[in-house]
Amino acid sequence: MSTPVTSPPPVGAGTTRTSVAVVVCTYTLDRFEETVAAAGSLLDQDLVPDEVVVVVDHHEELRARLREQLPSQIRVVASAGPRGLSGARNTGVAATTADVVLFLDDDAVADAGWVSAMLTPFTDDGVVGVAGWAEPAWAEPGPPRWFPAAFLWVVGCSYEGLPADGSRVRNPIGAAMGFRRDAVMAAGGFSAAMGRVGSLPVGCEETEMAIRVAEALPEGQILLARGATVLHRVGAPRRSLRYFVRRCYWEGVSKAVVSAHVGSGAALETERSYVARTLPAAAGRGVLDALRGDLTGLGRSCAVTLGLAATGTGYLRGRATGRRAVPVPVAAVGEAA
Repeated sequence: MSTPVTSPPPVGAGTTRTSVAVVVCTYTLDRFEETVAAAGSLLDQDLVPDEVVVVVDHHEELRARLREQLPSQIRVVASAGPRGLSGARNTGVAATTADVVLFLDDDAVADAGWVSAMLTPFTDDGVVGVAGWAEPAWAEPGPPRWFPAAFLWVVGCSYEGLPADGSRVRNPIGAAMGFRRDAVMAAGGFSAAMGRVGSLPVGCEETEMAIRVAEALPEGQILLARGATVLHRVGAPRRSLRYFVRRCYWEGVSKAVVSAHVGSGAALETERSYVARTLPAAAGRGVLDALRGDLTGLGRSCAVTLGLAATGTGYLRGRATGRRAVPVPVAAVGEAA
């Protein structure tokens, strides 16, 4: 049985400006320099956030090193939730008090105008969430020529086929997203049954939580802000075809878990359009590129087919296992902070 979620009073209550916090979650020393850069980019904003919190997922050495390295304006806390990204994000929400909570991945760097661009849509009271734009920062020698832009979600980036700026979306990409605190509380926080734990390439915790936000606040909207840009690092291991197939497969498994909890209608609403329109266009464009002399276009077309097949296989496996996502309340930080 879940514990009731309580929300602390917002920073700046009684003022006209919406207060904003940014949460960065991290779990490994392998990303130490990237985490320092991610957190540092938040202090170089045109609009510096009221709070910046780095949540360390059950790694005391990493927490100690970050506390030594990061400026005093940045608070470093230990995750008080279950191991994994969802528990860390819930800890970050509980550790902050601002009206709006933004999330930045530990291997992403925010443009100087990111916070202000993310905050702008929230001037509309009907907006409960904002999806920022994540551009890939590929490791050398750059993106594989076989990699289709329609599958940039595989590496945690904004992908071909997303709607126009300001459009309503079902869910944001986790590398650069934000929600009103009240919306997170109404939904009960991120589910510990969803999302990444360590390096296992699963996901969909943002999708599942955003769907629960829509259920709790049906009049609310999540909007896409293409101008709210971050650079999301894509390391060398994620350039491989093996990672591509594995990540697609686990995305399918994750989508099946979401479907088991909220129903396939909500869970697959965006995917139906993506499969029916975006992927055929991407595959066709690869063939046309090949006919024009760029033979790597055939590789991109084949990758579209392979990615779809792997995702579908994962979805069928996930449906067969029958796992369900259970919302976990936003955890109190307490002494762990």
